[in-house]
Amino acid sequence: MHTAITTQAYDGSGIDGAIYVNVVDTAHHAPSWLDQLISGYSTYGLALFAVLMLIGWWQARHRDAVRAVKALAAPALTVLAFVVSTVLKQAVRENRPCQSLHVITLEACPAPGDWSFPSNHATLAAAAAVALWFVSARLGVIATIGALAMAASRVWVGAHYPHDILAGLAVGALVATLLALALSRYADAMATLLGRGRLRPLVAS
Repeated sequence: MHTAITTQAYDGSGIDGAIYVNVVDTAHHAPSWLDQLISGYSTYGLALFAVLMLIGWWQARHRDAVRAVKALAAPALTVLAFVVSTVLKQAVRENRPCQSLHVITLEACPAPGDWSFPSNHATLAAAAAVALWFVSARLGVIATIGALAMAASRVWVGAHYPHDILAGLAVGALVATLLALALSRYADAMATLLGRGRLRPLVAS
């Protein structure tokens, strides 16, 4: 079964494998506290975006019902970007770099069949950041910095090639932007509709 999965997979090491190896080697020589910090953020950092979405919604419902609608939609936009990323993973079927290059990484090397391209973490982070820009510029800036840090951390811990995270950022940002722009056309009507019924607390304090 292992052989069948490997032979059907794509090897992306020829694109930027050398850069990946250099980053992983740098991680091995970095102070342990730095590796632990980056590994922790790589593993649990997506929770930051959930917190920012909650803050965005809480602030918006006190100020602007339309922004509150956009804040409520932010998780859905992020999940839809994740779905697109997952479909691309199954289409490309790129082996993880730790499998193709046989290097020791900070994060345990995933089993064969856990595809690498694009990075779901980068996709989720980028989509969340874009969605938050439509709610609050301040939160958008914070989320953008967080998304870039999340993407970089995935290479540092050895989970992805640089091209994986770049693709993930692009997919997340593109999908979220298109969906958010489409949502903006109906946000006023949705805010009015929600503001009339029992769901009014979701868009107004």
